[in-house]
Amino acid sequence: MNYFKTGLLLAAMTALFGAVGFLIGGESGMLIALAVAAAMNLFAYWNSDRMVLSMYGAREVDAQTAPEFYGLVQQLAQRAGLPMPKVYVIDNDQPNAFATGRNPENAAVAATTGLLHSLSREEIAGVMAHELAHVKNRDTLIMTVTATLAGAIGMLANFAMFFGGRSSDGNRSGLGIIGSIAVMILAPVAAMLVQMAISRSREYEADKAGAEISGNPQALASALQRISGTVERVPNQQAEGNPATAHMFIINPLHGGAMDSLFSTHPSTENRVAALMQLAGGMRGAQPSYAAAAASPMPVRPATSSGGGSVPSSGRGRRFSPWGNRR
Repeated sequence: MNYFKTGLLLAAMTALFGAVGFLIGGESGMLIALAVAAAMNLFAYWNSDRMVLSMYGAREVDAQTAPEFYGLVQQLAQRAGLPMPKVYVIDNDQPNAFATGRNPENAAVAATTGLLHSLSREEIAGVMAHELAHVKNRDTLIMTVTATLAGAIGMLANFAMFFGGRSSDGNRSGLGIIGSIAVMILAPVAAMLVQMAISRSREYEADKAGAEISGNPQALASALQRISGTVERVPNQQAEGNPATAHMFIINPLHGGAMDSLFSTHPSTENRVAALMQLAGGMRGAQPSYAAAAASPMPVRPATSSGGGSVPSSGRGRRFSPWGNRR
């Protein structure tokens, strides 16, 4: 049912894009708009993963530079039946994570140093299983398409003020200045609402699939609560400067506010936790082997120098800790 809903919402987003093009330039405007959307989505399909990883300064790690973290992702990918994704670490104090890539064969998962420092091994496993669930469900591609369409609709809506709703034969389409202003304001809002609806539906699915991959819904629920509480106190300046990427993270990285709540990219943490605890009740007594192996939490501590002082998270000549933060 959620896949059907997502398909309908994507169709609505595409129809809205064509409708805005039609209102601005008639049939020709609609065709041009759809052609632009296709070109933008093609570009995003091939380049979105590299763009967003570069945007956040993500550093790729492997079995030598971050054996604990890389090994954890590798084990979870095997349980999910997925190819091994590329693994990245982002130097950011806010605990968070995201997945990107056009398909499971070209996927990447990234976690912040804040996440690796503050959560137990069990909770990190739950978070990364959630991100691998996005990869398995191909949500990364779905969200790339919706984000691209939403941005394109906003761009088209701005054109409404300049073209005033002229049709292909040069006559006004009936919008006038008031109609043009309405399109400029309402079209991006409608696109945003559709985008957020798609994002929220995919988060519930990823929670469920991630809990099944890790075998421990309680650990994922605990991680969501801890991340949500910290996000409110610790800013993510990179995300604040690129709010269009907020939907990618396991918890909305933007600081809360009236607009953030109204146009939320994620379901409420309370609802997600409640759904996971209900799932845990059904899984009790039949816990998969991974959860049993990870039953002893392994705290992740910030790296420290031999003198006990804190060590910066970046710099040349330093090596990674087992979790990917530099020493």
